[in-house]
Amino acid sequence: MKKNIHPDYHMIKIQMTDGSTFETRSTWGKEGDLMTLDIDPLAHPAWTGGTGRLLDAGGQVARFNKRFGGLSLGKK
Repeated sequence: MKKNIHPDYHMIKIQMTDGSTFETRSTWGKEGDLMTLDIDPLAHPAWTGGTGRLLDAGGQVARFNKRFGGLSLGKK
């Protein structure tokens, strides 16, 4: 293994959105730095079961066909 090519791997603190903290090892920052999270499993809808907005694909297709329905790309 080559020497001096790997980043420094050290302990940092992670602060969740609710204010709780824990320590983990990382290459981010310097020894003892605090990483404050804006989005984490406590606040993100993907983990909390929040509602997402889906695009109305049928409506989009209908609008496209209404505007460009008379055009054809192939030979007739």
